[in-house]
Parts: sequence; structure tokens; C-alpha cells
Amino acid sequence: MKKITAILPALLAGVLGLQVSPLASGDDKEMIDANTQRALTWLRSTGPEAEKLLETAAGVLVFPDIVKMGFGAGGEFGEGALLVRGEAVDYYATAGQEHGMGPESEFKAEVIFFMTEQALENFRRTHSWKVGDHAQVPVALSGSEALRSLEEHIGLVLSEDGLVTHLQLEGDRITRIAR
Repeated sequence: MKKITAILPALLAGVLGLQVSPLASGDDKEMIDANTQRALTWLRSTGPEAEKLLETAAGVLVFPDIVKMGFGAGGEFGEGALLVRGEAVDYYATAGQEHGMGPESEFKAEVIFFMTEQALENFRRTHSWKVGDHAQVPVALSGSEALRSLEEHIGLVLSEDGLVTHLQLEGDRITRIAR
């Protein structure tokens, strides 16, 4: 199983028609955990609402480092952790179309908050989950907007400059991986 997940980025890239090194491999558990904590630190720096969201959500899926892949149409790929009560319980990969961060941005993270136990349970029962097909994940314009939302799923996108408000997660495919 470890060999299969080590080549997952290359396989996903092939399915999406992207070009990557044939030796591409995913991050190990320790790297994902460290990068997840880094992304959560960035998230918390956006304001006190972020901490409240982290405390309120039944689960939080963090993709700390979304990278562009390929040339031409391209796409994006990242690996992350699902946190329940602050602990990593599962690991996931996301792949989808590029969402236009711009060339000046070096860092992009995506966070999905599962605001109810039912939303979290439905997500965890699905091996491969597509935003827009399995559930809508509106991207909040701010932490305070996310806290006021009545949605079961809420997305936030971060860059080194803080929250990014013009992006969507629509179409992203999220797949559980072994780590």
C-alpha cells in the first residue's frame, strides 16, 4: 500500500493530464503534520474568529501546501490532514484545476471546516469526495463571515498575505491516502 500512495501524485497528475517527475512522491506523515501546524498558525494570525472556528468545527481538513502542477491547463495538488479535536485522524490528497492565485504568491493553503458531526461523518465515509458533487463548500470572505454561516461545510483559502477571498474550491477531488 505504501508504494501505491508514494506514486499517487504522479498518478493523479497523469489522470489530470499534467506533467510531473516519474519519481514524484508524497510527503510523509511528519511533513504533513508539520506543514499543517504551520498553516494553522497562519490561519490563527488572521484574527480571533479563526480560533473560534477551529474550536467550533467537528472536524477541520487542512491542505497546508497546494502546489501548481504541469504546464498549459495545469492543475493543483496538495496533501493534508483531517483534524478532529486538534488531532490528525486521517490524511488526504486534493487535486483539481488551478484556481488562479497569481505568480507572485508562493504559498497557498486550503482549509475545510466540517461544522456538524453529520457533515464530518459523511465525509469520512467517502473514500473520494468531490467538492460540488458530494457537498458545496462555500469559501468565506472572512473568519467572522464563516462564524455567522449556517453551512455544514465552510472553506477558507490562505496565502502569505492572509485570507484569499476570490477563489473557489468547486471541482476539487479529495481522496484519503495512507500515511
